[in-house]
Amino acid sequence: VVLVESGGGSVQAGGSLRLSCVRSGFSWSGYCMVWFRQQPGKEREGVAGIRDDSTTVYADSVKGRFTISRDNAKNTLYLQMNNLKPEDTATYYCAASFECAERHTKVTFGPRYSGQGTQVTVSS
Repeated sequence: VVLVESGGGSVQAGGSLRLSCVRSGFSWSGYCMVWFRQQPGKEREGVAGIRDDSTTVYADSVKGRFTISRDNAKNTLYLQMNNLKPEDTATYYCAASFECAERHTKVTFGPRYSGQGTQVTVSS
């Protein structure tokens, strides 16, 4: 099982990035695919998830700015990030989760597999 993220980088506030996550070794079926992020010294934060039936969930902090999607033919999960803010700076990971949900402004999830991450840095 492999998940490989790419697309991170450094941008100014207000800019955009699109993250990609290529999967291999397992099927989307039965999983909620999640993007989460982690800043040094802080707990991981679920950002967005897309379920098997293509329904999506988002943390309040990114609603209206981030869009999660997937291309089944390319085995790829995406996170389009627009209007980036300095507080979005973090390492972003994709994960295959047994479930995901929006709870109290956040995305909750339970990862089974996750990738190595890609760094996103937003300067003011």
